[in-house]
Amino acid sequence: MTDNPYTDAPGYRRWRQAVAQTPPGEIDPVTRLPFTIGREDKIVSAGSCFAQHIARHLLQNGFSYFVAETAHPLVPAETAEALGYGLYSARYGNIYTARQLLQLLRRAYGTFRPNDDVWEENGRYFDPYRPAIQPGGFATPREFELDRQQHLAAVRRAFEEMDVFIFTLGLTECWVSVADGAAYPMCPGTVAGRFDPARHALVNFTVADVAADMRMFIEEIRAVNPAVRIVLTVSPVPLAATAEDRHVLVSTTYSKSVLRVAAEELSKLPEVAYFPAYEIVTGSFSRGQYFGQDLRAVTEDGVNHVMRLFFRHLAPGGGDGAVAAAPASDGDDYLDRMSDVVATICEEERLDTSSR
Repeated sequence: MTDNPYTDAPGYRRWRQAVAQTPPGEIDPVTRLPFTIGREDKIVSAGSCFAQHIARHLLQNGFSYFVAETAHPLVPAETAEALGYGLYSARYGNIYTARQLLQLLRRAYGTFRPNDDVWEENGRYFDPYRPAIQPGGFATPREFELDRQQHLAAVRRAFEEMDVFIFTLGLTECWVSVADGAAYPMCPGTVAGRFDPARHALVNFTVADVAADMRMFIEEIRAVNPAVRIVLTVSPVPLAATAEDRHVLVSTTYSKSVLRVAAEELSKLPEVAYFPAYEIVTGSFSRGQYFGQDLRAVTEDGVNHVMRLFFRHLAPGGGDGAVAAAPASDGDDYLDRMSDVVATICEEERLDTSSR
């Protein structure tokens, strides 16, 4: 053999050394990142359900997680959480797609106002783009409108003041309005509203779609906040259900593949980093131990592995020692840890409630 590009490749580029011969809890797929996060940086996050874990660990480890929209001080903490306060930096709920994120930015700055403005059901009023944040809906149109104004003002504040934005890409399947392309977080008729095939259409985004939406978001967000650093992750949580006429496993593979490739393309942009949460949780080295018994929810062991590496590489000195590695185990203890799943508020799970 002559010298070739693999001759002196470091261990992290070789499967045998980097994966097969490394204890599962010590596997570290992070190599180079373009920047780090300091404790004083204002951090804003958004994304699918898995993104809630990132916010929780940042707060627990003393980072400046910026919450621009808070509940009234007299509202009990459990009630505030049920109303969507504190899960993210503003009360926007889960943002599953890049299109939804771009739309939120444009709605906040008044450059896009969807035709489908409000859903009325039995005298209660629901936000089509935050259908789950107010269980039972708002009592009056005035209450709805004031809350929306307050929310979009909080979004603007979060976007303008943040130093770091962490976004977790979750899905490619999205229901949109036929009239103007407005993207819904959930299919109308699942959480609120009424589904109408003449008014609502399924879109399953491609790599080009996701990359284009995120590039537009980055361009437009930097028009109001030029110095913001962006961290992209891909949610490891499989689809709860697919609207495509095929097996949900195939749809999940398509969706995550598209998001991962789009994130790779976007990570080549200045001050945009990709963090491999998806690879850490779904990698074969964990032998399925990072998913709960439903094979969707991520266990605390999986979340801890992700956040341990997050603090080690992206936020050094923040919490590497506080997020302990899980000891190897088997038998009953393995089953106990499989069920140790940290709850997140995830509207997508409702898509599976109608199964027969």
